[in-house]
Amino acid sequence: MRLTPLDIHNKEFGRSLRGYNEDEVNEFLDRVIKDYEGLIRENRNLEEKLVTIEERLAHFQNIEESLSKSIIVAQETAEEVKANARKEAQLIVKEAEKNADRIINEALTKSRRMAMELDEVQKQAAVFRARLRSMVAAQLELLDSDKWEEVLEEKTIRIATEE
Repeated sequence: MRLTPLDIHNKEFGRSLRGYNEDEVNEFLDRVIKDYEGLIRENRNLEEKLVTIEERLAHFQNIEESLSKSIIVAQETAEEVKANARKEAQLIVKEAEKNADRIINEALTKSRRMAMELDEVQKQAAVFRARLRSMVAAQLELLDSDKWEEVLEEKTIRIATEE
C-alpha cells in the first residue's frame, strides 16, 4: 500500500529518553508532506498528459491507418482505371482495324466492279466502233457503187417524163 501525505502527517513516533527533537522532526515531516503532495500532483498531471497524449496518438494512428487504406484504395483504383483504359484502347484499335478492313474491302470490291464495268464499256465501245465502221464502210461502198448512179438516172428520167 502506498504512503499518502495524510499518512505522513498522522504518523506519530514513540518517545524515548534520548529521542529526536520533536520540532525538527515535525518540520522535516511538513517538508516531506509538501514535497510528497507536490510529487503526487505532478504525477497526476503527468498521468493526465500521458492519457491525452495516448488519445492523440491513437487518433493520429487511426488517421495514419485511414490514409494508408485510402492510398491503397487510390492505387488500386488507379490500376483499375489504367487496366480499363488499356482494354478500351484495345477495343477501339480492334474496332478501327475492323472498320479499316471493311472500308478497304469495300473499296477493293468497288474498284473491281468499276474495272469490270470499264472493261464492259470498252468491249461495247469496240463492238460499237466495229459496227459503225462496218456500217460506214457499207454506206461508202453503196455510194461508190454503180447502182447509185442508176438510181439517180432513173429518178431523173421519171421526173423528166412526168413533166
